[in-house]
Amino acid sequence: MINPFLASSLLFLVAYLLGSLPTGYLLGKYIKGIDIREYGSGSTGATNVLRILGKPAGITALVIDLLKGMMAVTFGVPVASALAKGIYLADFNPFPETWKPWLVTLAGIGAVIGHSKSVFLNFSGGKSVATSLGVLLMMSPAVGLGTLGSFLAVLGVSRIVSLSSITGAIIVTFLMIFLKQPLPYILFAAVAGIYVIVRHRSNIDRLIAGTEPRLGQKLEENLTAEP
Repeated sequence: MINPFLASSLLFLVAYLLGSLPTGYLLGKYIKGIDIREYGSGSTGATNVLRILGKPAGITALVIDLLKGMMAVTFGVPVASALAKGIYLADFNPFPETWKPWLVTLAGIGAVIGHSKSVFLNFSGGKSVATSLGVLLMMSPAVGLGTLGSFLAVLGVSRIVSLSSITGAIIVTFLMIFLKQPLPYILFAAVAGIYVIVRHRSNIDRLIAGTEPRLGQKLEENLTAEP
């Protein structure tokens, strides 16, 4: 019988590698020949790409980072299944259907960690907002759209991306509970939400100090990437 631990480990690895694709870093190298981690907030995420490289690059980073989360959930299980079958030379599915919510959650966590701790960037990266949203849209479209709606509402009023991201990270767990989603999805929302907030700790410091830039503004000084 296929070892479920190995099969699940393969799933996490596939999702992690998808999430690790360093979109912002590659755009910085391609467009300006720079390491974007040395500019702005030090993040490889879409917001810093927007500030440093411009709107087309920012939109590109946002879309690809969203797709990373969506692809990890959509293709993670089939790819991991194929790898497990190849290792064991078995013809049956190593992942029972009843595991699906847990597998989706595992793939989502792998993608989120991969984006912010990319193996291709010495375990640095972005803040996992767009990738988390991509996972949510595949996990529960209603929750994903609700979270996106809260993000856009706060952004429309404040024009501050980090505040909007933090708000979405807080609201997502309540949406999961209110819409009676499976326990694994609720756990994902809680863990990913806390993780995104922690990744924004430097932004929180600037929000408190009143120095966090609004959409379209640039940071006054270059910062190093967050650990």
